[in-house]
Amino acid sequence: MQFQATAAEIKKAQTPHNLFISGLFLFDLFMTPAVIGMKIGMAGLLIPLVCSGSLIAFIYLRSRKATSWFVDAHWKLAFARARVLMLGYAITAALIFIAWLVSGASKDPNMAHILWTALTRIALMPTLIVVMITAVLEFSASAQAAKREVPDKIAANFPPPAQQSQDNAD
Repeated sequence: MQFQATAAEIKKAQTPHNLFISGLFLFDLFMTPAVIGMKIGMAGLLIPLVCSGSLIAFIYLRSRKATSWFVDAHWKLAFARARVLMLGYAITAALIFIAWLVSGASKDPNMAHILWTALTRIALMPTLIVVMITAVLEFSASAQAAKREVPDKIAANFPPPAQQSQDNAD
């Protein structure tokens, strides 16, 4: 759906998407490999997770604040994408737990280390894949905001004021 929005509203509607994309690249694509490369250990992976979680919490809190409907809809859209990212984190956490169980069951310490290293690298893949997917979705959402559009699903769940809607169903 397309809506009437001022240039200032468009800029404000792009903010959550730009913020989310920046967090994806900084915390997930830059900081996570840096932590792995510095050999801080698996506890070091909590650093980018906490930073990303803080950003998601900010987006959530801001998505609950009421300002302009168009801007609020885009904050809600950014949080919906953040939930997808949290699902990726949950899958990775479950796989890391399984890696811990499998490597802990090994009687040979060298084999346990090899298993732990291999399985934890594989466990990070769901988050990496979800990061790439949400980055593409957020770039698209930022472009939608520039075109004064809100996805139909968001508009259905968060109905706009009647006077703002310009449904372009042609």
